[in-house]
Amino acid sequence: MPNTETAGGPKAGPGPESRAEAADDSLLRMEGITKIFPGVVANDKISLDLRKGEILALVGENGAGKSTLMKILYGLYRPDSGDIFIGGKKARIAGPKDAIARGIGMVHQHFMLVPPFSVLENVVLGSETARFGVLRNEEPARKIAKLVEDNNLAVELDAVVEDLPVGLQQRVEILKVLYRGAEILIFDEPTAVLTPQEADELFKTFRQMRAQGKGIIFISHKLDEVLDIADRITVIRRGKVIKTLPRAEATKPLIAELMVGKPVLLNVDNPRIPAGETVLKVEGLCYADPDGHETLHEVGFEVRAGEIYGIAGVEGNGQSELVRSIAYRIPVKKGDIKLQGGAIQSLEVRERRERGVAHIPEDRHRYGLLLPYSLADNFVLGRHFKAPFVNKAAMQNRKEIADFAKRLIKDFDVRTPSELTPAHALSGGNQQKVIIAREMSSEPKLLLANQPTRGVDVGATEFIYKQLVEAKKRGAAVLLVSADLDEVMSLSDRIGVMYKGRIIKEFGRDETTKEEVGFFMMGEKSK
Repeated sequence: MPNTETAGGPKAGPGPESRAEAADDSLLRMEGITKIFPGVVANDKISLDLRKGEILALVGENGAGKSTLMKILYGLYRPDSGDIFIGGKKARIAGPKDAIARGIGMVHQHFMLVPPFSVLENVVLGSETARFGVLRNEEPARKIAKLVEDNNLAVELDAVVEDLPVGLQQRVEILKVLYRGAEILIFDEPTAVLTPQEADELFKTFRQMRAQGKGIIFISHKLDEVLDIADRITVIRRGKVIKTLPRAEATKPLIAELMVGKPVLLNVDNPRIPAGETVLKVEGLCYADPDGHETLHEVGFEVRAGEIYGIAGVEGNGQSELVRSIAYRIPVKKGDIKLQGGAIQSLEVRERRERGVAHIPEDRHRYGLLLPYSLADNFVLGRHFKAPFVNKAAMQNRKEIADFAKRLIKDFDVRTPSELTPAHALSGGNQQKVIIAREMSSEPKLLLANQPTRGVDVGATEFIYKQLVEAKKRGAAVLLVSADLDEVMSLSDRIGVMYKGRIIKEFGRDETTKEEVGFFMMGEKSK
């Protein structure tokens, strides 16, 4: 574990040179920022600086305080103490309107767009140009066209936003903040839903904005991207700045260790093992939503015992509907879903689970946990009606439930004071561990892992990867669906690429590259 004094500790921050250079190249200084919520010190005397023409990566585990700090900068929260300086001058930011007026723009992970509006209408919304009460778009259109050209943000201004792919919608968000004159831009996990090619284009935009003297704060869990694009990297742990590293001194293992406080194994051993019999077989599956929009078209694939089959694709191409059709009883239009040769599409959830289906859902709060309930009760969901958790009189056996919960807490390293702690009191990573512990402990024949590491930090991600590989080693068939292409590529034995509700291409392990898969994800190649 790094020594906190040598790693920065309480003395870490912008460094002595920042004040000397403030008049010349300082865009932003945050000094001694503290924010306390009931029972939680989210930011503890945090200091950092951002210079003109710089990309500063902000990294840390979930709950480390990154988002809180950026919400303070953008005026969504007010600090309990500390000061913010913009261009060397002390600034009080009372809300987002103040932040925008001071040249601060924030591109949120979840876009703030009006889907039925055009690109131009979304960009100027709230900053419209009018004459005699009539909206005038000529001058805004010229200004936006110049921003498009200068920042590698090609998009048609008259296109309707809801018709655009995710990568182009993100460009609209960037144009919105640039149109309002932002010199300081905050990006929160901007590549989370992008293909590799789209991420490369985004980083071209970053570099062009840097060349114009703008400052970028880039929040990400993807350390390869951080090392690719950042000039400096600030690591936050438990509300404190641990260290700010120049790019030349940074490595993935060092950043991960600073984030977690201990060495992290970044490359999980994923051995090749002979695949067994077919466990899951999907044939000609079609599904339409209640509005009649068909989101699955003749989907077919199989997953065998002892293998991880990864589904790659930009979110919204039918992955969620595919997993739900296997895990739950939903009204598919046609097609077959077979588990070890037997059809299951007419079975209820409990029957599917009894036959060996386990499910790590993409939304742990909505589908994975009963948040007000204790961990003990959450651990036995799906088996709460069976022995040994009920006795012959059909009464709960609380001792058996408690003992089972304590064992899973220990085996899966769930950080909690007690098995009686309510699920909502845990961090996101530990909530995910509860779900994984419950599903893995059932020794499933088929494990559906939908976005298993979404919203969890590097330490929990390492743990989850190990559990998926262990399930494979024990002979389970694992269906992995993830928006993180690196995750799919590193864990999968075979990969199916989904585009517009179809699996348009399959690859065996080591048969493709990240870039080639990315092209298929965008629909630029076909079978």
